[in-house]
Amino acid sequence: MPAPLTLFSLPCAGASAAMYLRWRRRLPSWVQMQPLELPGRGGRLHETPEKTFAALAARLCDELGTHPPQRYALFGHSMGALLAYRIAHCIRSRMQALPVALLVSACAAPSQQDWKRYADKESEASLIADLRKQNGTPEEVFENPELLSMTLTLLAADYRICASFRYEELPPLPIPIHVFGGRADEIHKSRLEKWRVEGTGGFSLDRFDGGHFFLRQHEEAFLPVLVQRLAGNPVEAPNAALVSA
Repeated sequence: MPAPLTLFSLPCAGASAAMYLRWRRRLPSWVQMQPLELPGRGGRLHETPEKTFAALAARLCDELGTHPPQRYALFGHSMGALLAYRIAHCIRSRMQALPVALLVSACAAPSQQDWKRYADKESEASLIADLRKQNGTPEEVFENPELLSMTLTLLAADYRICASFRYEELPPLPIPIHVFGGRADEIHKSRLEKWRVEGTGGFSLDRFDGGHFFLRQHEEAFLPVLVQRLAGNPVEAPNAALVSA
């Protein structure tokens, strides 16, 4: 059995840490699941949310640096993946203990981010269209006006955070980077493969049936692969791509 590891997981735009709670029952005992809640939602609803990507990443870095576990990894889905990446760099700049791995899901590499895509998503119609296309929102949300309004408000705020992200070329992280994507997602495989230059500790890319929310649509297939990556097998030599078709 691998050594105990804490898995800090960051949610996607419009979601809360609750999206990961069911994983606590599905992951092996050596993985301690620790969903990270963002300010202004879920259990932190009373807190003032940050308005920019840089401010949010720095705030989360401050919180993680208070009492870091001995071994941990960072995982994020979509917006959460980009936050995990920036948090890892923030931790490195403060010369604190780095995660054993960075795991990113349904997120184009930092150099491939298109902030203008999020800047155009202000109207209610465009936000609903995005939710429908991504196919990750329960139908009950669309049928409940109050719940839908709350979801759209949160999604719009998160899109503004995504729109504030600007790529800057940073030294590669000296840790493995494991990338996950959906074959039917609009994020092309080539944009996922660009993550390989962001790290020097090894690289893998696993793709699954399904779209942007493949990890929910095909959880039975995804979670065993996630565990394999957390356990460190198999990963090829540094900067060599291990790609599942």
